[in-house]
Amino acid sequence: MAQLRQDYDRFVERNAEVIVVGPEDAEAFARYWEENRLPFVGLPDPKHTVLKLYGQEVNLFKLGRMPAQAIIDRDGIVRWVHYGHSMSDIPSNDELLALLRELNRAG
Repeated sequence: MAQLRQDYDRFVERNAEVIVVGPEDAEAFARYWEENRLPFVGLPDPKHTVLKLYGQEVNLFKLGRMPAQAIIDRDGIVRWVHYGHSMSDIPSNDELLALLRELNRAG
């Protein structure tokens, strides 16, 4: 999440909203957001409802959810998705920002 916070303004400049979905309950999420003053939306998903909708993998050997990033347009259509195999397998902000730039041009 530090990576997303670092370039949050650049995402906003591209008309994007960053939403982080995690397995914690609402109280734990609210506490973490407050303590870390995160500028984007945090969505608690303790029952894995959103996880299941977007096909995010849970790997118990790796202690939980595998990373996943998605770009969803204003109409709710998934335009791009990346399912990671570990926390080190996350696209850079520059890659995501380039994708947003292309999608904004096409739209």
